[in-house]
Amino acid sequence: MRAPQSVPRPGLARRRFLGALTGLPLAAGGLPLLAGCSPEEVAADDGPIELSVFWWGGARRAAATEQALRLYSQQNPRVSFRVTWQGLGGYYDRIATQATGGNAPDLFQIDDTVLAEYAGRDILLDLTRHVADERLDLREVPEQLARYGRVDERTVGVPAAQTSAALVFNRRLLRRLGQPEPRTGMSWKEYVTWAARVTRASGNRVAGTMDASGDYRAFWLWLRGQGRELYRGRQLGFSSAELLAWFEFWEVARFDRATPSAALVEQADSGELARQLVVTGHTAASFAWSHQLPELQNLTEDELGAVAFPGTPAAQWPRASMYWAGFRGTRHPEAVVDVLGFLTTNVAAGRLLGVERGLNASRQVRSFVVAEVTGRAEKRMAALGAELDDLAGPSPAPPPKGHAEVRTLLIDAAESIRGKRSGARTATSRFMAQANAALAR
Repeated sequence: MRAPQSVPRPGLARRRFLGALTGLPLAAGGLPLLAGCSPEEVAADDGPIELSVFWWGGARRAAATEQALRLYSQQNPRVSFRVTWQGLGGYYDRIATQATGGNAPDLFQIDDTVLAEYAGRDILLDLTRHVADERLDLREVPEQLARYGRVDERTVGVPAAQTSAALVFNRRLLRRLGQPEPRTGMSWKEYVTWAARVTRASGNRVAGTMDASGDYRAFWLWLRGQGRELYRGRQLGFSSAELLAWFEFWEVARFDRATPSAALVEQADSGELARQLVVTGHTAASFAWSHQLPELQNLTEDELGAVAFPGTPAAQWPRASMYWAGFRGTRHPEAVVDVLGFLTTNVAAGRLLGVERGLNASRQVRSFVVAEVTGRAEKRMAALGAELDDLAGPSPAPPPKGHAEVRTLLIDAAESIRGKRSGARTATSRFMAQANAALAR
């Protein structure tokens, strides 16, 4: 892993940027780089340009990304890159540290956990006019996927790839137990009934499914299947009665032994792929993102399959696995926009990037990349994406500021119920109060 390197930003006011990070109001004009001139108006340099780029991921993602950036430099010799990458743990803390020091990367990877928050704090480069005049050409990006990178009708993130919420299951185990595979379109009730049968068929040695009561993705899709949303603007989009029904649904699933012990579920709640119960052998199925299927497959010798989450597929939407975003204080906004377009629409770059982050955002690039995919897990990921393209519904707005805390609160509430530290009604009431407070801050 490359050591992080700071990139000096002459003229950037440290105090103003720290104010942005802590939610303090900014003076009009946000984060001007030069007096009387917004970052988007800074003239392009005639000399060499070095852009700093930062992302999270493993060695394979790093190698692919560096190759794509190297290709850009070969085609644009005036532009070079200073790259930094690391694992997801501590990633956003490092961005915050860089930002408070005036050293935010010109270009960085971000996800929907903080997209709206960073946009609201004027950290992200506004790409709207570049998309409008096709300087940043997103015409080959599905409209619903491109929409998921807009906050308050401003384009602030370009999808680095597309993913789907996926139910990952152990095909080898199910064949051994003589049980059918789950299928796209199963209702939630059908799914937990199937899971309970799997548990019984295994002699209670393996649970049918991971307990998804604390999984915000599952809850969100469950809500969308009923015409509701996780959020409505900057507020919760559901009632306490709907959350209570969700928790009670999983209480019944636990009573029927469809799920494993609370201790095992808490282990998997960390989100670490190596701890997911479908690869540790504790469940026949678990919940993940489709772009994680190849890595999950690498963690087990058993053959894995993937279908959509339970419920109507129309609850899903074309979802960015992550975005590329520019720093609003960059000295080279035009170069950043050009690199964003290259990473999104260039076929050669797409071939280098492959499907490590998910399916390519551009339909045209995706067709070339998918045609060259050889791995079994990668093919299944692509097949699920193609299936859901025809079935998915409209995109919601990206989650508002406070989403990360709401996610944690949902896990805490679910764990308190599973661990019998509180009843479902008490946990629901506490969650609603704390989540509303988190979104109001």
